[in-house]
Amino acid sequence: MRKVRKRHALVAAGLTAVVVALVVPAMSVGAKQGGTLKMIEWDGYLDAKWVKPFEKQSGCKVLPKVATTSDEMVALMRSGGGGQYDMVSASGDASLRLIYGGLVQPVDVSKVPQWKDFWGPFRSPPNNTVGGKHYGISLQFGPNTLLYRTDKVKPAPTSWATIYDRKYKGRLTIPDNPIQIADAALYLMKTQPGLGIKDPYELNAKQFAATVALLKKQRPLIKKYWVGSADNAELIASGDAWLGPTWPITTGSLLAKKVPVKELIPKEGATSWLDTWMLSSKSKNTDCAYKWYRYISSPQVQALQGATWGETPVNRKACGFMNKVSAGSCAIYHASEPISYYKSLYFWKTPVADCGNGKKDCMDYSKWVDAWTKIKAS
Repeated sequence: MRKVRKRHALVAAGLTAVVVALVVPAMSVGAKQGGTLKMIEWDGYLDAKWVKPFEKQSGCKVLPKVATTSDEMVALMRSGGGGQYDMVSASGDASLRLIYGGLVQPVDVSKVPQWKDFWGPFRSPPNNTVGGKHYGISLQFGPNTLLYRTDKVKPAPTSWATIYDRKYKGRLTIPDNPIQIADAALYLMKTQPGLGIKDPYELNAKQFAATVALLKKQRPLIKKYWVGSADNAELIASGDAWLGPTWPITTGSLLAKKVPVKELIPKEGATSWLDTWMLSSKSKNTDCAYKWYRYISSPQVQALQGATWGETPVNRKACGFMNKVSAGSCAIYHASEPISYYKSLYFWKTPVADCGNGKKDCMDYSKWVDAWTKIKAS
């Protein structure tokens, strides 16, 4: 199973004037020179609202290529990185594949002053920082929160244990993604310390077997595995499903429709996707790439992207700008939480065999994909 990302634009056309006023001034990206950036993006990441001002200020031309899955991004970089593509907006379930595959190069964060304004956990997260080297710059994130209908789920949940409770058989909806195995591993990490799980993405055979067993036990409780925010929202709004892991964009859309829902980070913590703009190891367009890094890392542009696409900026100064783009969006997308909130998140990273113990005995991503297929079929 491949990861598919589907989101919905939240910014109305009537906000264009506000957007332009927000983005154009004082974006210091460097001297204006020609150049081209061929960039692999999640759909919407290279929106004209922020790309056009960048092109005008920098003199660099952006040529986008949309990819709909992490696997597709990796395949495109393997086939054309450096020649056909310069940059990729990789999620954590792809980034280590790109790093260990030699497809992306280290980035000098000293050339990106805005990096210092990121919340601490986003400066050097394990999904894009290896051996002390930064293979890209963090961009936007979205936690896997626990969503529930307040009129159906009582008492209010505090733990991920709720999604394994037979009380809610047939009312549970789960993301259709192999990386979802990490959510179960995180729950076991906190509730069964005897398993010795230290990282929900680094599981040896015994730990992996226990996690898969938990998910197979959960399988009969599931109404549907969702693909994309709209699918998730429809299940909850209709009452077909009452609870499950979600993204804040879904919660925001449901609250706007007056559906009685709440979301929370359970006491065990939560996983979270985190996207990174990564630079091809063979790219010759590094001047334009660093201009893009400085531009897209600014709080104004991060706020614009976050409020437009229902994501959370990593720049801690973005909150006020988000509310100018879309009132209340800072709170909806958790852009100004206490640092403890961000530290409670376990960012997606590609499972690899080498977990740093010298044994290479962890289950790599191919085993996660195979196990996920079997879990769904069980």
